Amino acid sequence: MTVSHLTLRQLQAIRAIYDAGQISAAAEALAVSQSAASVLLGQAEATLGTRLFDRTTRRVTPTEAVEQIIGIVNRILSDVASIDAVMTDLKELERGVVRIAATPATGIALLPRTVERFLSAHPRIHLDMNDCAPDQFFSLIRDEKVDFGIGIPPGDRADFDYRVLHHDPVHLVCHRTHPMAQRSEVPWRALDGEPLILARRNYGVREQVETTIRAAGGTPNVITEIGFLYSAEWMVASGMGMAAFPARLAQAIHNPEVVVLPLVEPVITRTMAVISRRGRSLSPPAQRFVEMLAADLR
Repeated sequence: MTVSHLTLRQLQAIRAIYDAGQISAAAEALAVSQSAASVLLGQAEATLGTRLFDRTTRRVTPTEAVEQIIGIVNRILSDVASIDAVMTDLKELERGVVRIAATPATGIALLPRTVERFLSAHPRIHLDMNDCAPDQFFSLIRDEKVDFGIGIPPGDRADFDYRVLHHDPVHLVCHRTHPMAQRSEVPWRALDGEPLILARRNYGVREQVETTIRAAGGTPNVITEIGFLYSAEWMVASGMGMAAFPARLAQAIHNPEVVVLPLVEPVITRTMAVISRRGRSLSPPAQRFVEMLAADLR
């Protein structure tokens, strides 16, 4: 056998015997019997193929071999202790980084309260927020540039796992002078032919909106596609058209020129979820953030 076969317990026995100068005292420090300490030393010597200590009835004397390796033994045990400290800090949320992907709209609509509470409770944890464009969202998760993302689930994509946070009804966003702005709610059939400002395909509620308008007997009239909620906000505020977003995102718009209304007949919802790469475990700090976010969105 080689030095790589030495166990952590054998290394601890070597150091304890070296420091104490007696097997009995070393055994006490290791919280084992004297015979168990002797066995550990014997196993270490057999593995290394050399005697580490000369024994007498009262003392053990270090040999040249142990003098040569004791510094290395101490460094190994120190490194192991450092690993243990890091793992303890991670489990107790005393250190670590949580990397999150979210579009700017999702971030401002869903995350402020949770971020504030999390950092207040765990000030030594660093939050790395990647406020990305919708078409970058899934690639950041797939390439493990982030621990997880907050957004709309990926459908049938096999390389992602997700945990549902909540279901958000889709709302209409229109200019305050539009006739629909006077209503308390708007049926989907009323959007027939209306100029629509919608997210690009394959993200957001784009497909859902078009499908629902058609099912209500109307024809979608998409005049422009956007990547960010804020683009839709200023376009609607300038009177160019109207938009449809999940309620929490729509209600994050604070513009006096814009009105947000429920869409009905039917009421449709969009699922928001925590999304991670399939098979990738979340660290304790990341798990804690997700738990707090889920609680805030209930």
